[in-house]
Amino acid sequence: MTENNGEKGFVIKDRRLFDEDGEARADAVREDDEKGSEQKPETVDENGREKEEAAEKKGENYQLPEMNFHNFILSLYTSVIFNLGELADPVSNKKEKDLKAAKQTIDILGMLKEKTEGNLDNSEKELLDGILSESRMRYVKESEKS
Repeated sequence: MTENNGEKGFVIKDRRLFDEDGEARADAVREDDEKGSEQKPETVDENGREKEEAAEKKGENYQLPEMNFHNFILSLYTSVIFNLGELADPVSNKKEKDLKAAKQTIDILGMLKEKTEGNLDNSEKELLDGILSESRMRYVKESEKS
């Protein structure tokens, strides 16, 4: 037999909120109550974003790209070509045109160009100019077909 030299063993805490009959347990303590209201849940980091572990638990084993100006502009461009019917919807696998939505996104790109004038580095400026030009040409081409 082993001796207990004054060391504390482990403690089992029942954290279930409901009993076997589905009734709320009076002695149940929620984790957020235990930690205090100033702490955030474990699945959220200091910026309020979900941690990778929580995403993996949900079966989402992908990592989002870093959000920077280049990726933001590229995501808007993807939206433009999707709405011009050049990319298929991932769910329905159909290509559908929405010229109004495409125009609105192109207008957003134009607004960003105007509002960021003088604040972009060369690569950001070239990317925005190129994508805006390309988007406008594709829009004109598609709107002539309709």
